[in-house]
Amino acid sequence: MTDERERKPETPAEADGTVELFSTLGKMLRRLRERTGMTQKELGLKVGYGPDQISAMERGVRVPQPEFLEKADELLNAGGLLTDAMEDVERALSKRRTRHPEWYRNYAGLEAEAVELHFYANQGVPGLLQTEDYAQAVFAQWRPLLSAETIEKRVADRMARQQIYERWPSPMFSYVLEEVVLQRPIGGPAVHETQLRNLLRIGSMRNVAIQVMPTTREEHPNLDSAFNLLTPKGHGQVAYMESQGYPRLITDPEDVRQIADRYGIMRALALNPMESRALIEKMLGEL
Repeated sequence: MTDERERKPETPAEADGTVELFSTLGKMLRRLRERTGMTQKELGLKVGYGPDQISAMERGVRVPQPEFLEKADELLNAGGLLTDAMEDVERALSKRRTRHPEWYRNYAGLEAEAVELHFYANQGVPGLLQTEDYAQAVFAQWRPLLSAETIEKRVADRMARQQIYERWPSPMFSYVLEEVVLQRPIGGPAVHETQLRNLLRIGSMRNVAIQVMPTTREEHPNLDSAFNLLTPKGHGQVAYMESQGYPRLITDPEDVRQIADRYGIMRALALNPMESRALIEKMLGEL
C-alpha cells in the first residue's frame, strides 16, 4: 500500500548531486564503524536505529539525520568528520526535488506533514512498517519485472519515508493488519522473521498502535481494498487507496467519514495492541 511505483520515467536522482554525497557519507560511516569494531546492530542500539537502517545509511540509500551524525561522530571517535557534513546534508536536502512520481506526490506531501496516520492492510505489510529486505523482496517480485536500478531506488524511497517516525512532535500512528499479512513469508524465512521483529520494534513506540485482525472473525466491515487515513497539519482528514496500481486520493468529507467509520469498527473487532504483540511473539516462537 502507498508504494512508489512510477507511471513514467523520472529525472535521475544523480542530477542534483545528492546520491554522490550520501554515498560518500555512507562509505565514511561504514569505515569509521568498522574501525571501532562495532557491528551495525551495536551502533544501531546506541543511537536508537535498527541494523537495516544503519545498513541503508552506509549504502547511501537513507539520509542520515543531523542528530544521528552528532551521536555517531562521538561514538565512532570521528573527530568532527561526520558533524562537519551536517551542513552539506541539510543544504542538499533543501535543494533536492521530491523523488516520488508525479501521481504520488500529493499523497507523499500530505504524509510527510501528517499529525495522524491510520493504515488498514490486507495483502502485505504497509511501507512504513517494512524492513529494507522485505521491501526489496516486494519489488523484486513485482510484475512486470523491474530493473535492478529501479528496485534499488524504490527501496530507497520507501526507507526514506520511514524517517517520519523520527519527527518531533511525533505523529500518531495506528495500523490494522489482517492476520494473513503476518503469516505470508515474503522474501523467505529469514526476511519474514526480521519483519515480524520489526513490527514489535515499531509497535513499542509510544505513538504507534499495531492491531491484528484475526482471520477467525465472523464479522468484517471492509471486505474491500486496503486504505490509509491521514490528517495533515491544519487540514481535515483524507483517505488514500490503490487498486491494481491506480491511486486515488479521497478528500470529500462524507466519503472520508464513511471510510473512517469502517476503520473504527475494524479497530474495535481487532485484537488490542497488547494481544496483537503477544500473537506476533507467538508466531516468532513457532518459526
